[in-house]
Amino acid sequence: MGNLFCCIQVDQSTVAIKETFGKFEDVLEPGCHFLPWCLGQQVAGHLSLRLQQLDVRCETKTKDNVFVNVVASIQYRALANKANDAFYKLSNTRSQIQAYVFDVIRASVPKLLLDDVFEQKNEIAKAVEEELEKAMSAYGFEIVQTLIVDIEPDEHVKRAMNEINAAARMRLAANEKAEAEKILQIKRAEGEAEAKYLSGLGIARQRQAIVDGLRDSVLGFSVNVPGTTAKDVMDMVLVTQYFDTMKEIGASSKSSAVFIPHGPGAVRDVATQIRDGLLQGSFAEQP
Repeated sequence: MGNLFCCIQVDQSTVAIKETFGKFEDVLEPGCHFLPWCLGQQVAGHLSLRLQQLDVRCETKTKDNVFVNVVASIQYRALANKANDAFYKLSNTRSQIQAYVFDVIRASVPKLLLDDVFEQKNEIAKAVEEELEKAMSAYGFEIVQTLIVDIEPDEHVKRAMNEINAAARMRLAANEKAEAEKILQIKRAEGEAEAKYLSGLGIARQRQAIVDGLRDSVLGFSVNVPGTTAKDVMDMVLVTQYFDTMKEIGASSKSSAVFIPHGPGAVRDVATQIRDGLLQGSFAEQP
């Protein structure tokens, strides 16, 4: 109906290409336009000014001979002031953009190792964008944004990378565990050394207390009981300790059996042996 009345409607975010007898004449903005077909005027086509996106999947290899699939997203749009160039100069915009992307990616990625490809994907995207902007601006298109959205190596390569990462983490964990065990052993040894040192101090103090107690007992008994000598008092104390020891051995159900010669005449021998042992120990401790 619009063509019958020589009127045409151009939608928003779209421009129309006006021709007269097959020759470009003007770019029609959104709205209603009068085109008398009898004068040879017609619309050759419409061109969208909306932002468009093209996803390009490119297979290439890295410097360390690993094949990867690089997925790039190209966001572009036609320029209103260059609509005639965008309409007439390119026959297949998407295919030509894809060719430029292939060219840049296959020139950039083979210079990088696989790990560097992941780290420098922004640099790759920037190189693609610069090349596309320089090439497509002459055809009336603007490259708005270029993104490297995915880098996919072969499944076996990904599995190997995961195994390498897992092995590195296990090695780190083993080192940390060994360091922890080392610290525990050091602390345990320090604790044992401190315990033995304190135990030695306790034994020394115990012996000193025993000696002091025996000395006080001997002195007190000699004063209160006239006519006794220090030897008599020492024999009595040693005999008392002997019977206390026998009592403790007999009272304990889990103690080992100890056989000691026992009899009225053996008590003096036991006392002599204990006294000689204490005297020898005292002489040995003296410097």
